[in-house]
Amino acid sequence: MTDSPDRAVDPRPLAGLDLADPRVHAERDLTEVWRHLRDERPLWWNASPAGPGEGFWVVSRYADVVAVYRDPDRFTSVRGNLLASLLHGGDSAGGRMMVVSDGPRHTAVRRLLASSLGPRTMHRLEAAVTATTNRLLDAAMAKPGGDFARDVAAHIPLWTICDLLGVPEADRSFVQRQTNLALGSEDPAQSPVQVWAARNEILLYFRELARAKRGRADDDLVSVLATGRIDGAAIDEDELVLNCYSLILGGDETARMSMSGMVAMFAREPGEWRRWCAGEVSTTSAVDEVLRWTSPALHVGRTAVVDVELHGEHIRAGDVVTAWNVSANRDEREFARPDVFDLSRSPNRHVTFGYGSHFCLGAALARMEIAVLAQALRTRVSAIELTGVPRWVYSNFLSGYTSLPVAFTAVVS
Repeated sequence: MTDSPDRAVDPRPLAGLDLADPRVHAERDLTEVWRHLRDERPLWWNASPAGPGEGFWVVSRYADVVAVYRDPDRFTSVRGNLLASLLHGGDSAGGRMMVVSDGPRHTAVRRLLASSLGPRTMHRLEAAVTATTNRLLDAAMAKPGGDFARDVAAHIPLWTICDLLGVPEADRSFVQRQTNLALGSEDPAQSPVQVWAARNEILLYFRELARAKRGRADDDLVSVLATGRIDGAAIDEDELVLNCYSLILGGDETARMSMSGMVAMFAREPGEWRRWCAGEVSTTSAVDEVLRWTSPALHVGRTAVVDVELHGEHIRAGDVVTAWNVSANRDEREFARPDVFDLSRSPNRHVTFGYGSHFCLGAALARMEIAVLAQALRTRVSAIELTGVPRWVYSNFLSGYTSLPVAFTAVVS
């Protein structure tokens, strides 16, 4: 069974395949492609249509993906962590933005931000997330022809990370539009110029917000960065703005895509929906299975620092290496019956949040948001029905729905 009945299945696994093409991920069910790669070509060179010698390595097995994550000495993040930047000269934020840094600077910035994401903050946020989720879900249930991805999932994580960053409510619709454009699109023909413009709008916005917060004692993350010091020195404006950019995108994408994927699977797997409603599975195991199944961040990119031999292939220093979470999370070598959606799965060592020093800083926040939604569905909804064909995001990094037409049947009290 696949999770993508609305996408075409190509019986020729590697025929004309270019994993850098967003259309491949939006329009094809790659389940058999990933299985073929894991079994036959666990390290595969994805040649670029741009010309001979250009392309990137594809790592598809769970153990190898984890090995790439945990070895920054051989596979660095500094040149970038996404195909979109690595295939176009590297990320200009390398070494200054936490997610594209390694070593002491990465650790220091991470420690500074983590200090503001403790239990007290999470408790405060959970109350706000619960109120927002219940309000949005009630409105969606009362609306004929509703679209869960647009009406509910698009708002909860973004508003939460905006709260953390101190983004005023009046600015959040603008920030939402730009973040939606920055990593993916509903349109297969989205212009790279649109993506570039959206990313720059986000950077410019946070530059102005950071300047307004300099010298203030607020407890939001922008203020923490604006007033924080590392090795006795203030964080410069460029580094501050780049990390705000990373936080707004990272704080939105995983939970948003996983929420819509969860609702789709509850509609497609009534047995699992009944188990959840009956309290037969724990919240922890259910959330982890949703995260494994949806794998909202398809890949992570690295650059080889030294020559590496793997599976009989030679990775040269300077080559782009991509570790594919979406394949690792379905690897039969790690997961029993990986193509089955099982809310009681245990153990479930998925790599949706990465691994090692780059393990997602907002993992606890995303888990909490998904758990709150799952619990709200259980108490408010008796049945979920897909009422139209879902639309997938066009992206080589994000995986999930931009549109999910559903109808909810309310619990009769």
